[in-house]
Amino acid sequence: MVDAVSTVANAESKISSGQTQLFDNFETFLTLLTAQLKNQDPLSPLDSNEFTAQLTQMAGVEQQLLTNDLLKGMIAAQNSNALSNAAAYIGKDATAIWSTSRLEDGKANWSYELADNASTVSLEVLDSKGQIVWRGDGAKTGGVHDFNWDGKTTGGGQLDDGGVYSLRVTAKDAMGNAVGSQTLIRGRVTSVEMYDGTPYVTIGNSIMPLENLISLEERAASTTPQPADTEEDDTSLLGTLANALNPLSYLS
Repeated sequence: MVDAVSTVANAESKISSGQTQLFDNFETFLTLLTAQLKNQDPLSPLDSNEFTAQLTQMAGVEQQLLTNDLLKGMIAAQNSNALSNAAAYIGKDATAIWSTSRLEDGKANWSYELADNASTVSLEVLDSKGQIVWRGDGAKTGGVHDFNWDGKTTGGGQLDDGGVYSLRVTAKDAMGNAVGSQTLIRGRVTSVEMYDGTPYVTIGNSIMPLENLISLEERAASTTPQPADTEEDDTSLLGTLANALNPLSYLS
């Protein structure tokens, strides 16, 4: 779906550019035609066939402008539908291939996946300039692992909230060969927005294109047991005991 949205966004850009050019050509055509009519030789007026051909060309350009307006309207409707479809993801638990997160309340969270067991796993947190601010070792078994960073540098300094950081994972086996890995963001989808015709989702402190999601799960409903309503049963039991202790109840 997202690939289609990206294609639509590109088409909209091309249509807008083409429409501007067509409109300029249309204005130029009208100017030239008006000047030609005003300055034609009365003794040798403009040939009617040529004049008709020029009017036909003008009508064709005008029709193209109207067609472009219609296409832009259709594209806008498709973008609206894409946002509505993406909004259905809000409240669901998702996993996305993404490495960037914002530091909030002194923490940033990532997950990473190893294709196989590794001999060494190096985790590096990079700032927005690509500089390494923290480095450490990670879990070495194949599968998905969570990594919670406390916002501190390798030297122990605390970084300010609001910065954007990314996690880089480097895994190698006992022979020094690279082990496949990928950085993930996991959590609940809290919002959806459109940027340049492409839907983006927010998971935790990360914002990423919808197309980066690789799994989606419905959040389980609460299964907390509710206390039984025993008021009616208690009332019924008291009534039975009262009748049993009242000998006149048998005469009624």
